[in-house]
Amino acid sequence: MKFAIAGSGGTGGVLGAYLAKAGNDVTFLARGKHLEAIREKGLTLESQHNGNFTVYPVKACTMDEYADRPDVLLVCVKYYDIEAAIELARRTAGEDTIVLPILNVYGTGGVMQAALPENLTVLDGCMYVFGMIKEPGVISQPQSILRVFYGFRQGQDRRLEAKARALEQVFKAAGIDGHFTDNIAADHLQKFSFVSPMGAAGLYFNAKSEDFQKEGQVRDTFVGLIREVQAIGDAMGLTFKSDLVKSGLKLIDAFKPGGMTSMQRDVAAGRQSEFAGLVDSIVELGKKLNVPTPYYAKISQWGKENHIK
Repeated sequence: MKFAIAGSGGTGGVLGAYLAKAGNDVTFLARGKHLEAIREKGLTLESQHNGNFTVYPVKACTMDEYADRPDVLLVCVKYYDIEAAIELARRTAGEDTIVLPILNVYGTGGVMQAALPENLTVLDGCMYVFGMIKEPGVISQPQSILRVFYGFRQGQDRRLEAKARALEQVFKAAGIDGHFTDNIAADHLQKFSFVSPMGAAGLYFNAKSEDFQKEGQVRDTFVGLIREVQAIGDAMGLTFKSDLVKSGLKLIDAFKPGGMTSMQRDVAAGRQSEFAGLVDSIVELGKKLNVPTPYYAKISQWGKENHIK
C-alpha cells in the first residue's frame, strides 16, 4: 500500500517510521526544520518498542507539495490543523483511498467525513503511543506501547472493508499492533478516557506521570475525569471491553517518571493546544446528553480564565 502521513510528529512519525522500515511506500508530510532534517538525513526513531533506527532515504514534502494519490492517508495532525487535513484529503484522496485520522480528539472521523465528498471514505481511528519530536528529524518513543484501533462508524458505507481489513496485516507486519474493529466508537472513547484525563489533570496541576502514580489530588482528579467520560459513554449506549478507571490506572502506573502530554508541552511553549477538543468538547457533550461533568467543567473554566488556547 502507498501511504501518506499527514503530520510526522509523535504519532505520525512513529507510524510512518515503522511502515517505511518494513518496506512500504511512505511519504512523510511535514514542515519547517523537521521536514528539512527528514529530507537531508531521513527520520530517526529512538524507540523503547523496537530499538533505535533511521529510515533513509525517504520521501518527504509539505502538505501543499504532495500531489500523489495514496492508498491510505494517515491523518496525524493536531486537531487545530484539521481544516488543512480536510483540504489535503479533498485534493489527493480518491474513491479507493482510506482516510484514517488518528488524533487524540474523539469523533474526528465524523467531522472530516461531513466536510468531504460522499464518495470518499473516512474511518475513525485512535492510537496508544507516547512519542514526541526530540529534535528535527528525530522522534522519541520512550514507552513501549504501540497499538492502533480503527474501523467504520455505525451505518457507514463499507465498500472498502476488504482494504481496511488488509491494512491490519500491513500494520502487524511492520511491528505495529493494529486492530480493525467493529466497535470503534467505544474503542476510541476508551482511548480518549485516558489521554484526555491525563492531559487535563496534567495541565491543571502541572503534573508529570509520577504525580499520577501516588495517592492525592492529581490521581483523584484523573479518576474523576475518567468516570465522567465513562458516564458519557454509558449515555451513548457504548459497551467498553474493560473498566475504564482500572485500565487508565494500569496504563498510567506503568509510565516512566517525567512523562508529560503533548498538550502540556504545547501550552508551556506558548503554542496552540488541543484544549478545546480534549476538555471543552466533553463539557459540551455532557450538556447535550444531560450528563454532569463537574471535573471537566472546572478545568474548562480554569482554561478560559487563563486564556488557554
